Amino acid sequence: MPTELEDLVEFLHHGNTQIRTIAAENLVGYSTSQTSLFKRNQLEPIKDLKLLVRDYAPIAKNALTILVNLSEDKEILKTLADDNEFLETLLKRVTDAKEPNPDEICMLLANLAKSPSTTKILTLKREVPKPLSTSPIAIDQLFDCFVKGAEGSYNKNANYDYLSYLFADLAKEEAGRTHFLTPRQEDSDVVPLTKLIVFTEHASTIRRRGVANAIKNVTFDIPAHARLLADSADGAGSIGLLPYILLPLMGNEEYDEEDTDGMLDECQLLPPDKEREKQADIICTHLDSLLLLTTEKESRERLRKVKVYPIVRELHLQVEDEDVREGCDRLVQVLMRDEEGEERDEGPKVQEIEEDEDDQIVEVL
Repeated sequence: MPTELEDLVEFLHHGNTQIRTIAAENLVGYSTSQTSLFKRNQLEPIKDLKLLVRDYAPIAKNALTILVNLSEDKEILKTLADDNEFLETLLKRVTDAKEPNPDEICMLLANLAKSPSTTKILTLKREVPKPLSTSPIAIDQLFDCFVKGAEGSYNKNANYDYLSYLFADLAKEEAGRTHFLTPRQEDSDVVPLTKLIVFTEHASTIRRRGVANAIKNVTFDIPAHARLLADSADGAGSIGLLPYILLPLMGNEEYDEEDTDGMLDECQLLPPDKEREKQADIICTHLDSLLLLTTEKESRERLRKVKVYPIVRELHLQVEDEDVREGCDRLVQVLMRDEEGEERDEGPKVQEIEEDEDDQIVEVL
C-alpha cells in the first residue's frame, strides 16, 4: 500500500490548487533527504514539479526549491538539463522583470550547469526580452540579468547572484571560455568577461565567489593570457583583468617607493578604509588565477613589472589562513626565480591546478 509520503507526492498533480499547495509545501523538507521519493513511476513527480514551476507563486516557489535540492541527483539532473521546453520555461521566467521567484530559478540554472548539455545556452536563440536585452542569445540575456539586475535594480525580487555559479561552470568548457573571451557583435563588441570582472569586490559573497571562479576557469585558456593581462585601453579585445584580481588581495597597507614603482595605478594610493577580501577561499581562487597566468614567460614578466610580488608578500604577512599562505608561496616561487635557462620549465603546468569545483551544487534548506 502507498505510504502517506507517496500519497503526498501524488497530490502534486491534483486538480485542486489548495491541495497542490499543501503537497508542495510539505515536500520541501524531504527533497534534501529522500530523493528516491521523487523518482517513483519513472520520475513522474519530477514531471509534475516541472509543470508546477509555472503554477501560482507559492506553489512555484516550493516546486523550484524542491528541484534545486533534487538536482544534485545525476538522473534527475539529466532529465532537467536535457529538457529544452523546461529550459525555455526557466529562461522566460528569469528574464521577466515581474517574476516572483527569479533567484530560485538562478539557483536551479546554476545546478543545471553541472550537466554538459547546458552549454546549449551559449548558442540558443530565443525571443528578445526587451528592455532587458537586445540579444536573441540566451547567455547574453542571462549576462544582462546579472549586470543590470544586481541588487534588485531590474526585478525587485532578485539579485541574480547565483548566475555567477552558472558562468563559472560554463567557463570550464572550451566553448564557454571562447564565448566569454569573444567580443559580442550583438552587444556592441563588448567582451563578456569584462562584464563579470567588475564584481570581484561586490558586497555579495556569492557573486564574488562565482565571478572569481569564472575568472579562474577562463585563465585555463593560455593563448588568451596576453589579452587578459593587457591594459583595457590597449585596443580591441584587451581585457585588463589584473586590477580586478589584485585589488581583492590588498588592504590598506602602505608600500615604499621601490614597491610602487611600476605598480598598476588602480593599486596605488588606496584609501585608509580599503579592506581585503574576507573569504579565504576566494583569495585562494584569485591566487590560482595569478599562478595560471604565469604559465608563459611573457606573462611572468608582465606580473613582475606591475609589482605583483609586493602585493602577495603583504597578503602572506596579513592573512594567517594556511591555504592562502600556501598559495602565496607557490606564486612567489614562480615570480622570484631566475628566468635564465628556464626553457625546460615555463611556469606551472595547467594540470597542476584543477578547474574550479567550488561552485558547488546549490541546496535550499
